[in-house]
Amino acid sequence: MRCLRPLAAFGILCLSGCAAVIGSVTGPIMSDLSDALSGAILESDDPETVRDGAPAFLIMLDALLRQSGENPDLLRAAASLNGAYATAFVADEDRRKAFSAKALEFALQAACLDIAWTCDVRTMGFPDLERNAAELQAGDVPATYALATAWAGWIQAHADDWNAIGDLARVKPLMARVVELDEAYDHGGPRLYMAVFETLLPPSSGGRPEVGREHFERVLEITGGRHLMAKVFFAESYARLVFDRDLHDRLLNEVLDAESHAPGLTLMNTIAQEQAHDLLDSADDYF
Repeated sequence: MRCLRPLAAFGILCLSGCAAVIGSVTGPIMSDLSDALSGAILESDDPETVRDGAPAFLIMLDALLRQSGENPDLLRAAASLNGAYATAFVADEDRRKAFSAKALEFALQAACLDIAWTCDVRTMGFPDLERNAAELQAGDVPATYALATAWAGWIQAHADDWNAIGDLARVKPLMARVVELDEAYDHGGPRLYMAVFETLLPPSSGGRPEVGREHFERVLEITGGRHLMAKVFFAESYARLVFDRDLHDRLLNEVLDAESHAPGLTLMNTIAQEQAHDLLDSADDYF
């Protein structure tokens, strides 16, 4: 389903916290190694190398979870990396579904340990979910964001299943509350997710593209325009939806002309520039 495609690259946004979290539960030597790994991943301008090296990190996380299976920080790190790997680097549909399901399960376990009501978040009545989400506090942001992003990744991997797509209605209140509590978290990630959620459908089908545009523009304000993937999503999710060719091409050319290296965003920006090329190449066929 094309409308869910923009969710696919979000996984790499989750890499920022993975390695540092491992250090908090494994001692000073591993902490130093984790910090180094995290920096190497996020500041890499070679996505292929990251893709090839990520499985080793996944295996390390699985090993650590055998010893600390009820550590919410470690579970969130495992959820983030499994989701990132699935959405950004796994082409095989069955494997992508398996990794995304594993990521969601880890995120659910972590959230359940930190926020009791989320143990039933997938089955509770929607009014109860909305009420509970509205009562989340600033300290709940990491758990809630990890859950919402893993859930969104799982939905993207199951985009051929309308029952899975229906879960977006449960994810949105969680992410909307994170926006209220800390819109700048993870380089404006909560705003970026909400922007895509609001532009998945045209207005005639319930989409709210102008609300989505406000979210996109806020992400660019938060990051000083350095978040190049936000511009790619802006072009693909909003400009194409409303058939604004001028905005589409301007955003993508800005991405191609920009410096990709930025703290915590280099890897994502490098991928953004690759996607900008593809979108410009296909623009004549789309518009």
